[in-house]
Amino acid sequence: QVQLVESGGGSVQPGGSLRLSCAASGSIFNSNTMGWYRQAPGKQRDLVATTTSGGGINYADSVKGRFTISRDNAKNTVYLQMNSLKPEDTGVYYCKVRTTPRIGQVYDYWGQGTQVTVSS
Repeated sequence: QVQLVESGGGSVQPGGSLRLSCAASGSIFNSNTMGWYRQAPGKQRDLVATTTSGGGINYADSVKGRFTISRDNAKNTVYLQMNSLKPEDTGVYYCKVRTTPRIGQVYDYWGQGTQVTVSS
């Protein structure tokens, strides 16, 4: 079983920065994808950024050039550095880990979510 603990959310003015962290405990195996999703009030949960164990990185178009995802494999931790924040970045940010221990086996784990509010 994998558990995810997120931290780093909060309130910030437009143009500000925040850094989110998500530490995974348990067996996430060598093959995995770690990422961040966000959910604004009344909207669906959308992908923000992902990073694979093979080094692949993907961003939503709305955050390209402003957000940076990174990971520390030794610590099983993924980070999201968010700069130039906008009010539309407001929402609950969720960490997700997808593991594929064997061919045909896929397991998804979610964190509890952390609130990010961008407002003047």
